Amino acid sequence: MDNKKVAFYTLGCKLNFSETSTIARSFKDEGFQRVEFDEKADIYVINTCSVTDNADKRFKTIVKHAQKTNEDAFVVGVGCYAQLKPEELADVDGVDLVLGATEKFKITDYLNDLTKNEHGEVHSCEIDEADFYVGAYSFGDRTRAFLKVQDGCDYKCTYCTIPLARGISRSDKLENVLKNAAEISAKGIKEIVLTGVNIGDYGKGEFGNKKHEHTFLDLVKALDEVEGIKRLRISSIEPNLLKNETIDFVAQSETFVPHFHIPLQSGSNEILRQMRRRYMKELYVDRVARIKYTMPDACIGVDVIVGFPGETDEHFLETYNFLNELDISYLHVFTYSERDNTPAAEMQEVVPTKVRKKRSKMLRGLSAKKRRAFYESQIGNQFTVLFEGENKEGYIHGFTENYVKIKAPWDPELVNTLHHVKLEKIDEDGLVRVQFISEPLPA
Repeated sequence: MDNKKVAFYTLGCKLNFSETSTIARSFKDEGFQRVEFDEKADIYVINTCSVTDNADKRFKTIVKHAQKTNEDAFVVGVGCYAQLKPEELADVDGVDLVLGATEKFKITDYLNDLTKNEHGEVHSCEIDEADFYVGAYSFGDRTRAFLKVQDGCDYKCTYCTIPLARGISRSDKLENVLKNAAEISAKGIKEIVLTGVNIGDYGKGEFGNKKHEHTFLDLVKALDEVEGIKRLRISSIEPNLLKNETIDFVAQSETFVPHFHIPLQSGSNEILRQMRRRYMKELYVDRVARIKYTMPDACIGVDVIVGFPGETDEHFLETYNFLNELDISYLHVFTYSERDNTPAAEMQEVVPTKVRKKRSKMLRGLSAKKRRAFYESQIGNQFTVLFEGENKEGYIHGFTENYVKIKAPWDPELVNTLHHVKLEKIDEDGLVRVQFISEPLPA
């Protein structure tokens, strides 16, 4: 397969990005050359997501794009949608191979012949066979890496297909996570974002073994000791699994940043029960209060779903008011969409699509207001900014440790460097202008 070209497209979450990178490295080991997705390649690999309807639809568009670039290319679908609906994906015109949850990491084993197939060939396990762990990490850009520490989920949220797509909760061994972190550090990358499906469950199900050998707190403490990494960020963690001990450790850590992303999904206890979430909103209030008590400038992001079956106007207003009063920084708003083989898809009192969209728009407006208020509260403060690698209309962007997005006049010397800055003012585009108060911090 020497000199054959391969291109990748990733839909969905940071976890998918980390896995795409790992799959790409397996191609490199086999002598393939990686090219951009809009370039001509012999193989196009599309890593799918199935959290929303939109991701399903986008798959077809991406396949068409690949065929337009090279009609003879071999097209492979992997990932969550490939596990949930392999036949549906194989039926898409131009798709040659579909690999499920366990097969995707052995993708090069299935590529003996790159002749186009009349119909997509499917290799997909029963999901209960996905009981082993494959480590992964990715470089989103030159400044940060996504490090996978956990996979799968044992929760039974009524709207979610992820347990069907990824299997039981299982974790990487601590020594392997630390080895991957050291490899990332050796590449000069300054920030690691911890990813997984349910990372607070870390330590559970190592290779199908259900006992916790290490806890999430053990993981956090061990990663804090890795040399060369300037920043560690926890991507998303369930409120019931974010313990006081972890919050308190992050508060005193030099490396872990004061930024938490905590799924809420609804501000109504009644809806939370219908969703089979593992907490009530009172616990969520307690988590936010603990974070803000130990880290007053911490950034807190929130996932919320609108239009879940049975969500009345009163339930929605309860959620809106709950979030409005909560000391949080931004929202990720998801419009509920029915997923096959989930209990929620069978529930009565379906919320009309028009109402779902209206509620989504209201919460997105609230998110913009919350982010603005958070940024305004940080003006005048001094932080460290890690600058990114792109020239965006004459400006370079970066993030403070507490996730304020800043801009400065483009200077290639700033790429992947850390600087002490003072936040000066919010620009018309909503980003924050800064005043430099130091030379680059040592690498």
